[in-house]
Amino acid sequence: MTKVNLSDYNLSELKGLQAEIEKNIKARQQQEITKAREQIITIAQTLGVSVEELLATAGAKAKGSGKKVQAQYQNPADSAQRWTGRGRQPKWIAEGLADGKSLDDFRI
Repeated sequence: MTKVNLSDYNLSELKGLQAEIEKNIKARQQQEITKAREQIITIAQTLGVSVEELLATAGAKAKGSGKKVQAQYQNPADSAQRWTGRGRQPKWIAEGLADGKSLDDFRI
């Protein structure tokens, strides 16, 4: 990317450039959206499904089965604090492990 020296521009010129840049950004974003829309339509047509079906299927896959995972661990000091064992460890688990406890000590 070419570096432009803006130090010689006055405030009015800089604001004019800013407005032109914002206008170009919006136009490019619209072009990208249009391109993506056309790609989605082409994919749906290739598969023989509607765009709504395609997106509904993609949404369902992204969200998973919708089943809630049961908590496997509980904070002994506060039974309302539970953890499924997935994702980042809660602070109370990390602190307990640092103090020499094992995960089994927190198991429900």
